[in-house]
Amino acid sequence: MDVTSVDAVLMCADPSAWRPGDSWLAGGTVTFSYGTDITRGAPTRLLDITGAGWTPLTWHPHADAPDAFPDLEIAATCRIADLRALADEAAPGGVARADLPGLDLIPPACDAFVASWKIWNVSTVGGNVATALPAGPMISLLSSWDATVLILGRDGSARCVPVAELVVGPARTGLGDGDLIRSFHVSGSVLAQMPAFRRISLTERGRSAALLIGRRTSPTTVRLTVTASTFHPIVLDLAADPAVGQIPADGSAWRDAIDTTVELTRGWYDDIHGEPAWRRLMTHRLGEEILAELLPDHATGIHDAIGRVTGDLRIERTAS
Repeated sequence: MDVTSVDAVLMCADPSAWRPGDSWLAGGTVTFSYGTDITRGAPTRLLDITGAGWTPLTWHPHADAPDAFPDLEIAATCRIADLRALADEAAPGGVARADLPGLDLIPPACDAFVASWKIWNVSTVGGNVATALPAGPMISLLSSWDATVLILGRDGSARCVPVAELVVGPARTGLGDGDLIRSFHVSGSVLAQMPAFRRISLTERGRSAALLIGRRTSPTTVRLTVTASTFHPIVLDLAADPAVGQIPADGSAWRDAIDTTVELTRGWYDDIHGEPAWRRLMTHRLGEEILAELLPDHATGIHDAIGRVTGDLRIERTAS
């Protein structure tokens, strides 16, 4: 679709060049499909960052701890196709691929776009996060990885914030005027933790109505990230022996905790892709399944969820 408000398109990745009426352009899949910038309104200039020359994916080993798993840097301009390919590549620096099971989340997260390879070759990780749609699968993936985002300001400043905190609502983020997403940082230790993935949509292969990702952070604890059914990412920690700030690893406690957290924000998300009451029940169900999968010997109140897998996308585990 033509963006009729635009007077100029510039190749630019310099925040100091930004002026009122500008919008950053990466893949542009949402901008060109809606005919406007849904986060800021009709732009008069598009600043295209795809020519910045940023390396899509970079592994960073720890010089002071050579045995530690390397961290992953994802450029804002990294295409979905580039990220998807990472899941099938050998691990860096002699690390066994099976030792990084967190990378197994990439294929189902990319499939959650419900988009063709043509979109994968244009759409970018940074663009998906900046657009801040509740069903944005890169928001789900990066939030579940505890990823931080590097943001460049117009005044030359740089700051890092968690992706889960950057997205504050549908098409709303903590980005200020002219702020530019440069990259995302993922700890290698997080990628070494066992994940679980659940997604459901109202129609077969439709837009995500609830997308939950769990990560076993210790033998008795799980970090559970909820997206798509909520206005913004919600991250909760559950434990067999809960400490301060943790929730009992119990089906009933999980349901009560997510209900309370959601109601303290803006409630359950409501659009044509799923009514709030249904999204709530599906979120309960998927969360129980993740607890049963990741803490089968410790979680309680989840008997009916043991061995159950709801949804239309799956993790394919890397062989050990």
